[in-house]
Formats: sequence, structure tokens, C-alpha cells
Amino acid sequence: MAILERHDSGAIAHLRLNAPERLNALSDEMLEALQEALDRLATERQIRVVLLSGEGRAFCAGHDLKEMQQARQAPDKGAAKFEELFRRCARVMTTIGALPQPVIALPHGIATAAGCQLVAACDLAVAAEGTRFGVNGVNIGLFCSTPMVALSRNLPRKQAFEMLTTGAMIDSDRALELGLINRAVPAEEQMSEAMALASTIAEKLDTAIRIGKQAFYRQLEMPLEAAYDFTAEVMVRNMLDSDTDEGIQAFLEKRQPGWKSG
Repeated sequence: MAILERHDSGAIAHLRLNAPERLNALSDEMLEALQEALDRLATERQIRVVLLSGEGRAFCAGHDLKEMQQARQAPDKGAAKFEELFRRCARVMTTIGALPQPVIALPHGIATAAGCQLVAACDLAVAAEGTRFGVNGVNIGLFCSTPMVALSRNLPRKQAFEMLTTGAMIDSDRALELGLINRAVPAEEQMSEAMALASTIAEKLDTAIRIGKQAFYRQLEMPLEAAYDFTAEVMVRNMLDSDTDEGIQAFLEKRQPGWKSG
């Protein structure tokens, strides 16, 4: 049984974490499988959107604590092992942002610690009602410093800090209110809602979505004036694309565009 499953539906790829007995923990094996799958998707032009879900009763409970404790018991290798673990995890999270395709998380049950980080790292999230989110490592004496990076880029500063320092969980309604997720829907409607969102995105001009996603994250890290200068350059590049010209002409002529790249 594969620890990470993939099923494609047309232009939409669905990755499913498949270690339900460990609440889909981000073990070494899971991180390796995720990285390989994401690297492969980055080269697949036919895939327009990626869904990410978890099998069983939880989306993802974070890092595999048993695996981490085993590394700790080897003093000569513990620090190096932890450094490698967090480096690999960070690479998975940054790869999601760098992926040409938008990635939609489908959290359910719980998404805690690095599992909450995984939701925050995705571009969009459609959660099942009742999902609980937390960066609760502080409850066992381990501040969620790496999950904090993605969380603090999704939530208002004070709310993120409260979650990190109290270890308190928030429900799907609060996660929606704070902006961690885009939708909170009944569990039985989660997949259809996510597929509807993915299908809407997949219908857009592929070139525009790819250019736009990359520009979205780059400009967030820039000062205001630099962001406008950069995005103006992006708009020029987008405008000069032949498919964009066709899209504008089709709009003016009140017809559907005949895009060459879809």
C-alpha cells in the first residue's frame, strides 16, 4: 500500500496522504513521497490544479513524534537528523508555493503542528466542518517554530501568536474567520466543493494562472513600490502572450476564446 496515493481526473491531480494508522504523520517516508510527487507535478503541463487530502480520521497530525524520539536517542546523530528533517519539511512546504499549479488542501478531522503548516502552505483550503486546527507543540514543550512560518503568513499576527503560545485548537468556523481556509462545508460535500473550485480554476488560461501564482507570492515579500514595479512587468509579459490577446478579442466580440494552450 502506497503511503501517498495519486488519482487524476482530467486536469486535476489528487494526492492523498495514506498512513491513517499514524494520522498521516509527516514521517521521513511521507516527506520523501510528497517531495517526489510535487517535483513530478511541476513538470506536468496537463495538470492544472492539485488536491491534497488525507485518508482516515485525520488530515495530518504533524511530524512523527515516535520517529523523532528514536533520532533523539542517538546523541551523536540526533542534531543532524533533526536538521535534515526540518530542512526536508521546509522544502516540501516551499515546493507547494513554487509549484506552477494551485494546490487545494482538503483538511478533515485534525490538522495539527506540521499538519496545520501543510494546510497553511497550500494556496487554497476547503475544510470539512468540525475540522480542528492547531500548532500545539508548545503543550509538549516544543514550540512550533517551523509551522509558525506558514501560519503567520496566513493569519493576523496576534491570532497566530496566541495559537502558538497557548497550544489551543480552533475549529473550522474560526479558521474560516481568520483566513486559514477558504470554505468550511459538510464532510459529505467536501470533495465535490473542492472539485468545483478546482474545475473553475482549471478552465482558466493555464499561462495566466501560472504567471499569476508565481507573481502573487513574490510580490507579497516586496515593499509596496517594488511590488507595483514588478507586477507591472508581469502584466506586460502576460499581455504580450498570444492567448491573452485571443482572450481579450473574444471578450470584445462576445464569444468564447480559442486558446491554444487551454
